[in-house]
Amino acid sequence: MIRKAIISDVGAIHTLLQYYSKKGELLARPLSKLYDHIRDFWVFEDLEQKKVVGCCALQFCWEDLAEIRSLAVAPESTGQGIGSILTQRCIQEAVYFKIHDLFTLTYLPDFFKRFDFSIIDKNDLPIKIWADCIGCVSFPNCDEIAMLKKL
Repeated sequence: MIRKAIISDVGAIHTLLQYYSKKGELLARPLSKLYDHIRDFWVFEDLEQKKVVGCCALQFCWEDLAEIRSLAVAPESTGQGIGSILTQRCIQEAVYFKIHDLFTLTYLPDFFKRFDFSIIDKNDLPIKIWADCIGCVSFPNCDEIAMLKKL
């Protein structure tokens, strides 16, 4: 079941993000930032297990620009379309808010190409989006791939 995240989901979201962060596949987010941005998140809850097995956030950057970020699915739940469902829901939300440009920074460009994202030069993104990157171990030599979808 997909739903908006609630405060009690922060621990599960943090665990998912930490798992992939340790593998170097996405940027870790501290608990404080997750609490600050919980309204950005969608979660996929496995009703049988009664636990969150996927998450994805839509963060607004400007009046016509938003980012899909923190997409993660529990390893035991991959391959079931959960990441696609979460991504599609964030795209739908961006359309609802009349966002024109939706971007992501990813190590999995083929996944996002399925949703009509195209690879772009990171330098084409506004400087404002790099605020969260300062704490990254790869900063300033970001090795993620920037992708954009026009809505």
